[in-house]
Amino acid sequence: MTAATAHEPAPSNSVTSSRRLPSENITLKTTYMSLRIGASGQITSLVARNSGKEYAPAGHTSPLLNLQEGVSIISPASASFARCNGGCDITLRYPGGIVAHVSALETRDHIRFQLKSLSPRDGIDSVVWGPIHTTINGRIGDLIGVVRSDDWAIGMMGLTDNTIGGPPSDSDFYKMGYYIHSLDPVNHPAPLPYHEGQRFGVGGDGKNDVAFFSHPEEYFQFIVGNAAQIEPESGSSITYHSRDRRKPYTFLFSLLPDFPDSTPRHQITDPLDADFIGSAVAMYACPDNRGLSVIESIILSEGLPHITRDGIWIRDPRAQKPDIAWYGSHDRLIEYADALGLKAVQDESLGEYYPNPADPWAGKRVGFSGGLSKTIKEFTEDTAKHGILYGLHTLCTFIQPHSSDVRPIPNSQLQTVLRTHLESTISATDTDVRVIEPSFLSEPGTWHGGPDINVLRAGTELLTYNGISASAPYTFTGIKRGQYGTTAASHTAGDELAKLQMNCYHGFVPDMKLLADYADYYANLLNSGGMQYVDFDGLESTLYQNQGYYAVRSFFRRLFETYGRLSGGKYLRVMASATFPGGWEYESVGNVGGGRQNFDPVVNQWGREGKDIRNGYGNSYYPGTFGIQSYSSDWSVYDAENLEAKSIGWDCTYMLGLSERSVESSGEKAAIFKQYRMWEDARAANVITPPIKKLLQDMGMKYHLEARGTRGFTLYPVRENRFLLPASASAAQINIVNPYAAQPLQLMLRAQSDLASAYVALPDGSNLHLPGINKGQMVMIRSGRAYVADANHNRITDINLRQVPALRTGTSSLKVTFPEAATTPQFDLVVWVTGPGIKLGK
Repeated sequence: MTAATAHEPAPSNSVTSSRRLPSENITLKTTYMSLRIGASGQITSLVARNSGKEYAPAGHTSPLLNLQEGVSIISPASASFARCNGGCDITLRYPGGIVAHVSALETRDHIRFQLKSLSPRDGIDSVVWGPIHTTINGRIGDLIGVVRSDDWAIGMMGLTDNTIGGPPSDSDFYKMGYYIHSLDPVNHPAPLPYHEGQRFGVGGDGKNDVAFFSHPEEYFQFIVGNAAQIEPESGSSITYHSRDRRKPYTFLFSLLPDFPDSTPRHQITDPLDADFIGSAVAMYACPDNRGLSVIESIILSEGLPHITRDGIWIRDPRAQKPDIAWYGSHDRLIEYADALGLKAVQDESLGEYYPNPADPWAGKRVGFSGGLSKTIKEFTEDTAKHGILYGLHTLCTFIQPHSSDVRPIPNSQLQTVLRTHLESTISATDTDVRVIEPSFLSEPGTWHGGPDINVLRAGTELLTYNGISASAPYTFTGIKRGQYGTTAASHTAGDELAKLQMNCYHGFVPDMKLLADYADYYANLLNSGGMQYVDFDGLESTLYQNQGYYAVRSFFRRLFETYGRLSGGKYLRVMASATFPGGWEYESVGNVGGGRQNFDPVVNQWGREGKDIRNGYGNSYYPGTFGIQSYSSDWSVYDAENLEAKSIGWDCTYMLGLSERSVESSGEKAAIFKQYRMWEDARAANVITPPIKKLLQDMGMKYHLEARGTRGFTLYPVRENRFLLPASASAAQINIVNPYAAQPLQLMLRAQSDLASAYVALPDGSNLHLPGINKGQMVMIRSGRAYVADANHNRITDINLRQVPALRTGTSSLKVTFPEAATTPQFDLVVWVTGPGIKLGK
């Protein structure tokens, strides 16, 4: 991984070196795109060079560079151009005599724009690249600023840490929510009264991860950023901006504004050493199937973070692979990982890790049966021998209220909401505390409601209060002195009184300097423990500073630079509670949520969280997720294979939840492990082509894989005939469809109530006598064998077969008779039908 810089790409990457006199417009080109900027400083043409198709909508302005002063947008009035080697120098003139100098450089894959100077700049808060309007209205990649049709993509990338996606906004962070837009308007049109681009809140109660995902309809799109957005009248737009962070700003913001207990409130940011001069973006356009390779080319040529594992960039679909979420005793963790072909483990059995600088490893040991344990370092030495990355589930930078960062002296780098000053001197026992001006002290100390969230810092003392008077003298109510283990002290009139930002756990928040220290802390922690994997639950703790994506990117940059230095350049696998702009370059996977809320491999159905993340992340070339999919002891082998097939087909990742208890109680463990490893081998062999992936996406099908030779495979479609039946008192008849060739019957009949002796008239005319089976038990017919199994598919007794049952082509009937039934029996039935094989690989 290399650090981001603002350098010019190497001359060998240039596609033109002509030199011309100043002109009224300029045309800049890449391999795929021709872009024209007119005399008003607007982008007037975006043409695909291979087809000649115009993607700049008529009647919509696309300023190369806007300026923002307060809430006012200032667009360029005129532009002039001077050709230079490999590009041109652009002079933009704005009302009020403001002049910006921008360099433009043509490269093979992108056009690089950089702000060189702006004068006079007094009052200008931000520079805004765009919004660039396009006619594309397909996939809106709002995470990174790319818009995509079936065959074309147009995008923008920020080339400095302070050039971030979206227009300037309070906190420089997008507002969560939904908008109406169907990615497949033929099969999933948005019905009336909905209309294109209509916005909605996220819904739910906001108290858990899945609460934010409230719309399963395919025409509801979840917002995961604001670098691109739908424009119903034209298509779409792309925007980046850079803020002058050297001065303070007052923001009114809430991370979750749609929820009544998370109301917006004011925060005054502290100045940082980050300016907009030098801000740079890369504009690109290309065939959509070349989008990721073009972005990787930009990252490499611009020296942006390029994270690889085994030489493969983490955004490359070839790098996508399931991980393990481990629970319980660790005796067989390595054995299972080796057998399944999985190479990364998040250890959920150790619980959520809370940063503790005083004792980083407090209470953390890896447990085994019989009360044995190892240190994390000892265990990672074992996993490393098998090429397995091991890591912890953390709560990122959420500081607990009694952590060593707070006591005994409150850290001066705790994030503030505002700063004010004492009106008069107070002793260590005074509770009559007044300030010169009240600012926003009447507002809560965080977006989240609840008690004890108004905390003040005066020197080395922490105080709490309930409220403040509405008029002078501005006096606190409910003052408590010497809180959080600090000691009450005297303070002098004019001394600073800082109100601290609180987190949703009623703890504290690091400011930007302490955020960097926490990145160093984690880098040291991981390296000293031999870990190469970390799950940052609570990544939103990098947003409490109200510096938006700039803070996210700063945290990740520091983490990776420090870890790389300490570890000798080892790969670090990062997962997090969200993938924010600023984390896209660094995070390997985003396996949040799980279970049926994401995807159900048994009934083959997306959950609303899985659908939203699949679209939201996938639109920006980032893998969707099934979250944690816990190995279920009642899975059939086809259920496990379906999890892998759909993961590969949809380019989604997930964590396979494993414990020795769930695996060893599974009657189909051997078959599942064999088939799962086969899918992982096929994934690694890169034999599953885009057309095959499209087949695997079919939610009406499951798939079975067989090895063929050393690198070849055969893929078989599997159609499930699935029935849940309350039978009549005496019998139930079921019709089964087989669109393929005649084949041996594969059947699972599971009792939903106790079933007395029954007879099954099979589709080929043969009959099967079933003994009485209890609720939850099942009858299996597989591979010419029939038997009774428990709820976890473990064989109990064999059932004699006179012949191997067959299933003919077309529609067949199967009848179950219950001659001794006293009540209406209930059971579910699954009949698997296998289609012709498709050869994969060599």
